[in-house]
Parts: sequence; structure tokens; C-alpha cells
Amino acid sequence: MRHDIPSVGLFPHLGRSRNCQLSTASMIAHPSPSLTPLHSAQLSSPRGKGWDGTGSSSAMASPWRSPPPRPPRLPLPLLVLNIFRSTSEANEQLAEVPPRGWNSFDSFSWTVDESAYLQNAKILAEKLLPHEYQYAVIDYLWYRRYVEGAHADSYGFDNIDAWGRPFPDLQRFPSSKGDKGFTQIASKVHGMGLKFGIHVMKGISVQAVNANTPILDIETGKPYVENGRQWGARDIGLTQKTCQWMKNGFMSVNMDIGAGRAFLKSLYGQYADWGVDFVKVDCIFGADYSPKELITISELLQGLDRPIVLSISPGTQVTPALAENISEHVNMYRITGDDWDSWNDVSSHFAVSSAFAAANKIGATGLRGKSWPDLDMLPFGWLTDPGVDQGPHRPCNLTVDEQKAQVCTWRSPCLLFHFASPLKLFFCVTLQMTLWSMAKSPLMYGGDLRHLDNNTLSIITNPTLLKINHYSKNNMEFHYVYGYGESTSSRGYSGHLSSRYPVHLTKHDGIVVGLTSCSSDQAKGWFVFSQDGKSDHICRNYRTENGKDISFCLGKTKPQIASDDFIMDNDEHQAKFHLAVADINDSCLDASASQRWTASEIKLPMFSRCKWHEKQLWELNDKGNLVSSYSRLCATVESSKEGVGITGARAWIATGSKGEIYLAFFNLDDSTSRKITARISDLEKVLGTSFVQTHSCSCTDAWSGRNLGLLKEEISAVVNPHGSVVFELMC
Repeated sequence: MRHDIPSVGLFPHLGRSRNCQLSTASMIAHPSPSLTPLHSAQLSSPRGKGWDGTGSSSAMASPWRSPPPRPPRLPLPLLVLNIFRSTSEANEQLAEVPPRGWNSFDSFSWTVDESAYLQNAKILAEKLLPHEYQYAVIDYLWYRRYVEGAHADSYGFDNIDAWGRPFPDLQRFPSSKGDKGFTQIASKVHGMGLKFGIHVMKGISVQAVNANTPILDIETGKPYVENGRQWGARDIGLTQKTCQWMKNGFMSVNMDIGAGRAFLKSLYGQYADWGVDFVKVDCIFGADYSPKELITISELLQGLDRPIVLSISPGTQVTPALAENISEHVNMYRITGDDWDSWNDVSSHFAVSSAFAAANKIGATGLRGKSWPDLDMLPFGWLTDPGVDQGPHRPCNLTVDEQKAQVCTWRSPCLLFHFASPLKLFFCVTLQMTLWSMAKSPLMYGGDLRHLDNNTLSIITNPTLLKINHYSKNNMEFHYVYGYGESTSSRGYSGHLSSRYPVHLTKHDGIVVGLTSCSSDQAKGWFVFSQDGKSDHICRNYRTENGKDISFCLGKTKPQIASDDFIMDNDEHQAKFHLAVADINDSCLDASASQRWTASEIKLPMFSRCKWHEKQLWELNDKGNLVSSYSRLCATVESSKEGVGITGARAWIATGSKGEIYLAFFNLDDSTSRKITARISDLEKVLGTSFVQTHSCSCTDAWSGRNLGLLKEEISAVVNPHGSVVFELMC
């Protein structure tokens, strides 16, 4: 007996994908209250078997696939104890240094299969594990069937088990058959000496909510019951908080009820049972901030017997103030949009990495250990393209000159060292590796390791850079550098706002609404501006021009509910409003983008058709905060080009355990080589006499290993456009 539930329900407009009509095979099998005793026994399975024993909904509904034999089951009490108990392994300190590894996203998008993944894992173990690259991570949509019509935001193609939890696509991951999940793949990865990781989305599947799958109570092995009734996916899914760049895929879970917490406990308990060592949770941070769910996940992982590193994403709109509230609950957290192989993406990381270093967030307390601001993966080697449904098919696009020119002298003519390189992308790749290492970002290689060349291998395994990445301290941007005689030490940012009156409305060219923690000073200063006796604008001053305050203003309107929107509680939302621009009809300001941003994409005020959805509802509190109902973050006003397209000289410093000073110069110019200079007296000013005991330093070039002799008073380098140099100094 099989119960097929059509893929419609709370989201009736999602019953069809964009490209094809759903077949019976893509529907979810859903337990019926009138099950026979045999089916009731299956419901009590501690791991939530599907009716055919595979745990996969598509397998359950496929008439041409014979069910595999059912594997032996652990007794329920033993299973619960195996997952949720405290042992010495559970007390293992996590992420004491920034994690390293390989992630499938940059090379495979969501299309990676078992064979390609294990091939990459094998090379990771052979060539990179000796350099502490140990995590092999399957990125997103491993549960989606790779068939015609399926794509990153399609509906109806996901494998969901009887308890509403994602299950690996059996075509791409055949070892998952027989209700094994990822256990066999994890076992093989562990046998290579590696650790196994997966990407997951926040919350619960839209498919599961539409099918109203029951929620597993892992304490009883039966459907979750509270207050005398059985709870299902429809009770916990927050339909107004779907992930905005995967709205057909997942929505947030209500953490204020026991059923919501029971679902996540079942979900992450299953991941632990599969042998997962690393979980990357997406659409839960930045503009998609879901703090209650994030903290609940962290607490569940804290209670697991199996230590699991927690990484969160995406990093759009992330600020140090926002990270202050969450870094202690995770091990890695993205602080930028997706990083791809373009110079604008790479250069956009300088401002944000400097801000997090200045806020002392590098290596701060985290989940069972430490936490690390994450600059995203290293998109080197053989890659795919953003947003496509195919695997690796092109080389990295980072292109620069074929040589590296650098110098380390004492007030003498430039001494040039030429290193011929067959790689056009050598300079930009080394610059990115240098910044990631100096900022102590996790290092996750993104290219297809089956095409790993020796030049790229030498870059990502440079011993000095890896030593800096793991073991250096006092990592920060160094502002006392000079390019062509121009000091950059005066660069700074002001967070002060001037008086709010008089108000002069302005066009929105170059201005964007950003998001940050409501405790940040940058989030304050919003006010109601009355025009013609009506309180119809929400404004914030952002600069002074000719003695007048210039304000960014948006029209305040009552939410207009379209026919296909869901009615929300009027009492709860009576203080909320839409924000619109007068000359854009039926368009309201969004708090989250409908697609993923890359790190360098210019941010503009995001508008879409007005609807009563949490992403478009705002409220103004008495502290002058403009609060988003979607993420509970607060709005700021900033330039849409901040941190993008920056040029000139930059520098970072760090220190080693034996008194070393690491000094990195970066030339962000597009076409001009630049001589960059730092004075040893300025190093002393920043680091103190414990590291600078004399104004003469021995100097070694980190990339070539060349000893460049003893330098006095200053260190200089001629750096190619988009290039970098790294020196190890003993002063």
C-alpha cells in the first residue's frame, strides 16, 4: 500500500516546475492516519524509513524500482544513546585553527555525484591532507534528482523521507540505497583519513510542508505528539519566511514550539548517524538571518556525541556587529557574498576582512572551540559557472601578467626578481591566497581536484602562507604604507550622522539599504518625515552637502495584499508597513535578494512586486531603528559601491610564535605597477618592542623562499597590478 500525495498544498502555485509537469515519481509518499499495523511499525523506525526501506520519497513513488532489502536496525534506546550523550569525543575542541578542505560547489554547482566526489576526495587525501586540508564537503542539493526540469530553485524534484527530511538522490549517490544515507560514503572518506561534510539549507522543505509529513520524535521513534495531538510539517513551517533565493525549496521552522525543535533534533541526529563531521547551513545568516534556528542548531550539535563543525552562509550584509551576536555559536561564518574568479570579487574582500580583524573576530570563541570569519572558497583550477546546472568545464578566469616582480631593499634602487610563470593567473591567485591566509580565513579549495596542476598546488600549499593561516597572531590591516610616496595611514570610516533637519529628498542613485545588527550605531537615525501633513516617508540622513543634510527617503505605505498572498495576523502586523519609491508602481523594498549575490555585485535597493511577505514588511521603533520582519536586522544607508572597485596599495601584518613579523603588500591597481614601502618604525608603533627590537630586519620572500638580506629603516617592494608580496621579517 502506498499513499501518493500531490505536490500542492499551502503553495498551490508550485505544483508545476517551470519546465515540466511533475510525474508521479516526483511526489512525496506520506503516512496516512489509517495505516495498517505494518505501516505503523514502519513509522516507529528510529531513522524514519520510507515505505520501501530506502528513505527516499522519489524511490517510494517510482513503480519501476524494486525495493532493496531492508538493513538491520539498531534498537531505539541504543540509537538515541549513540547520538545524544556526552563523551570525551564530544568534548573535542573544534576549529582551533581555521578549517581547510575541498568543497564541490565551485566546480560542480549542485550536480556532483558519488563517483566524482570520491575521486576528488582521494586526491585531497593524497596531495592536500599532508597540508591539513581535511574536510571533503558535498555542497548543496545532494537530495535533488538531476533530471530534465530540475534546477537550483525548482520544485518537486527533491528526495524527502517519510519524516520530511532530505535524503540523497539515489541516482547520483547509489550507495545511499537501503536507507544508508551517506553512511557508506562517509565511511570511505574516513578511511582516507579525511572528514566528511555536507551542505544543508535552513528549515524544512516546501515539499514536506505541502505534504504535511509527520515529525519524528527520536525519543520514541514515533510521530511527535504534544498536547494530545500529532504534529506535522505544516504546523512548523513558517510560510512567510521562505528562503528568498530558493523560495521553492525551503522555509524557516518555528522555534517557539516543541515540534519545531523536535524536527531539527531528528534532522541533525540523522546527519550525525550518517557520520557527518562538517555541516554548512545556508540561507540562515546575513540578509537571511534566522537567529533562533541558528542557535537551536548550535545547541543540538553541542549535545551530540559526534563533534560536528558548524559553518553558516551566506555572507551578504554581514557586519562585525551582526557577528557579535552569533560567532560564539558557530565555527565558520561567511562575511561576503559568493566569491568567484573575478577581480572585483577578490578586491571586494579587503574592506570587510579588515573590519572583522579590527573587531577582534578572528579566532574568537566559537562552538566547542573557535570561530573564523569566512571569505568563501578559493575558486582556482577547473571550475563551473555561477548559477548553472553543470559541472566543471572551464579554467579559472583570474588573468594577470606572466611574471612576478618584487623587491625588498633599504633605500636603494629597486632590485627586481623575475619569476617566469606559464600561468597567466599566477599574480591574482597568489594575491587571493595571501589575503585569505593573512586574514586567517578557512581555506576551502573549490576547483576540480582531478585537474589540479602543479602551479596551483604549489600556491595552495605554500608552507609560509599555511603557517600564517594557522598559527600567526595579531592579524590586521597595516595602514602605515606608502605607494609612490602617498601614505594610506589616514584612511578611515566615519559612522557619525549630522542633524536630521532640514530634510532634502534626493534620488537614490548610488545609495543602498544595508542591514546590520540593531545594536549598531549605524542602524540608528531613521525617522518619519511628514509631507503635506501626512507621515508618508521614512528617512535617514546620510551626508551633508553645502551645509544641508541630505536624506535617503522611502515612501511608507500600508501593505497591499495580492490575491495569491496569504493573510497574516492583523493584530501582530498592524504596525508594519511597506516601503516604496513613488515612481515605481507596485514595487516594494525587499530585505533579501531573490537570487544569491556574488561578493562584488553592486547592491541596489531591491524592489519586487508588493506582497504581504515578511521580506517586505518593516517597522520603525522608538530607538530610530528600521527593523526587517524577515530577519529582525535593522536597515542602514550606505554607498552601493562601498568596498567594490578599490585601488591603490594595501598591506597586512601578523606575528609568529618565534618573533617573526609577516608583512604582505597588495597592489589593487588594474594596470600600474606600484612601489610600496613600510617603515620599520611604523611596525614598532603597531606591534611594540617585543617584535621590533631594532630598526634593521632580516627579510625572506615567502613565495620564493629567497633570503633578501638585512634591511634598515624601511621595506619596499615593486608589486605588479593585482599582485602581492609576502615577507617574513625578524627585527
